[in-house]
Amino acid sequence: MADSETSTSLSTVTRRMLLAGTSLVLPAWTINPFGKSSSVDGEAPDDALRLWSEWNEANLRTMEFCCRQQDLETRLLTMVGFPHAEIDLPEEELVAHQARWDAADKEAGYSAAMEAEEAAARREQELVETLMATPATSLAGVAGKLDAVLREGESSSDCPEFPWTFIRSALVDLVSIARQIEPDRFVPGTDRLARCAELSSMRESQKGRHNAQERT
Repeated sequence: MADSETSTSLSTVTRRMLLAGTSLVLPAWTINPFGKSSSVDGEAPDDALRLWSEWNEANLRTMEFCCRQQDLETRLLTMVGFPHAEIDLPEEELVAHQARWDAADKEAGYSAAMEAEEAAARREQELVETLMATPATSLAGVAGKLDAVLREGESSSDCPEFPWTFIRSALVDLVSIARQIEPDRFVPGTDRLARCAELSSMRESQKGRHNAQERT
């Protein structure tokens, strides 16, 4: 595994790809949205599931900071433009432009937002590494690990590249089985069942239209 600094950098890039693609609906990723227990009566809580909950909260916080940082960056670029050197630009003009950028940065809180995003990303990375190193003792815990892998790695929630389609398929199967065996326990990735059903319905609809066109 790459060191923490490299991993955090890659996670930040992935988050921005997700935001740019707008294929990800953040409200779907909430902490135990169904209010179900993380353990079943008579069973010990799953440490992996608890860690997933902590990681999930950190992941959502980091995404929020990332959105804010990007919004502030856009505002700064609109207000003063990005400081850059031009061959014919006198040094005093470049210094003055940098000063305007710094003043606008301080007023908008851009650098502070970037620092907050980086700190949140480091915390998120620490939690996901701890989660992956913690043995799961339930199907829900295993689902949490797969959910974290997907959200850390795929560039969009329907990324067609290997191995994400196969991991999503495995997670959906696992969630279905876990909900049958432990119906009272919250299972990470449950929201993917609805998305999977929706995509399947869309594919069937498209197939039906295509067959109808061929017959005509």
